[in-house]
Amino acid sequence: MRSRLNRTIVAGALAALLVGLPGCGSKSPATTSPPSLVGAWRSSVQFESGAFAAVKDLEFMYVFHADGTMTESSNYDAAPPVPPAYGVWRATGPHAFEAKYEFFSTAPSPPDAFRSGAGWNPSGRGVLTERIQVAEDGGTFTSTLTYEAFDMKGATAPGGGNATGRATRIR
Repeated sequence: MRSRLNRTIVAGALAALLVGLPGCGSKSPATTSPPSLVGAWRSSVQFESGAFAAVKDLEFMYVFHADGTMTESSNYDAAPPVPPAYGVWRATGPHAFEAKYEFFSTAPSPPDAFRSGAGWNPSGRGVLTERIQVAEDGGTFTSTLTYEAFDMKGATAPGGGNATGRATRIR
């Protein structure tokens, strides 16, 4: 009897020890963090209003950096020639983000200037504000965008509009 009691005490002590070790015993459900926006994405964007509403095949490529900065380029960066957009992003909720990014716009030089190589001149800047909702799996997002156009003096220019987007993470 005494031997059986000792074995019971040892078995109980061993079970209590094992429950306290990582990977043993019962655990509370693991908490997972919501998907991050960090990384590279490819998006189809459709403007419903403004200067870009007629464009039916607009695509954006984004890189959202861990430090809260971002870069965006489109398949229309060469028409007319404009550099990529640069900006910042932040989380606004568990799967929600907001990005604000800017690019310089250009306008054609007078026809005679093209012959001398002048090409395209600065004409202002564009500002995009995008509200992003990342899917539960972290592999896609949908978004709404607001585009504001500004002239060289910073005054609001015509052409602004609203759009929707659908993106896939580049893996």
